[in-house]
Amino acid sequence: MAINGDNILVEIKQHRAEWCGMDVIRTKIPGVLIIEPKLLGDPRGFFLETFQVERYASHGIHGPFVQDNLSRSARGVVRGLHLQHPNPQGKLVMVLRGRILDVAVDVRIGSPTFGHHVAIEISDENHRQIWVPRGFAHGFAVLSESADFLYKCDDFYRPSDEIVVRWDDPAIGINWGIERPVLSARDAAAPLLAKVEGLPMYGV
Repeated sequence: MAINGDNILVEIKQHRAEWCGMDVIRTKIPGVLIIEPKLLGDPRGFFLETFQVERYASHGIHGPFVQDNLSRSARGVVRGLHLQHPNPQGKLVMVLRGRILDVAVDVRIGSPTFGHHVAIEISDENHRQIWVPRGFAHGFAVLSESADFLYKCDDFYRPSDEIVVRWDDPAIGINWGIERPVLSARDAAAPLLAKVEGLPMYGV
């Protein structure tokens, strides 16, 4: 019995078109997005698209992405708050294993939401992604035994451009959900937002 390969491919594409995609949730700070990729699962496991250039661009995430970074951190680790300027990075972040609280802080001088933040729990169970636009400081806290954290960047990492903001700045008021955070020496000594120089300008 002959099998028409072209028809099979058409059926597969039609089937994928029914479920491929994502839900996009806008947060209280314009530009910061929560992305929930649609998942196809059965008793064998699951499949989802972590990135698709046309679909993400339709929601303002244009890229191009030039660098992917993967980090592993233990429970209680807090990393942040970090940003780059004058060569900023937009970051599409996700968790491959574990659970974290992810935080984006608007540090653009002149922004109506300057100093405000969004904090979202993402994990290997909810499959959420967060889009952290350029001009935002970013950090996360590990809530599980450990976590593998992946983020796509739309510009290269430049150590000379890195800016660090105090993780527990009371003016920002982040509830990290961790009593005794594990910090790097640099993060522990970071200045308060009001003391940070060289921040990006809103609308530039």
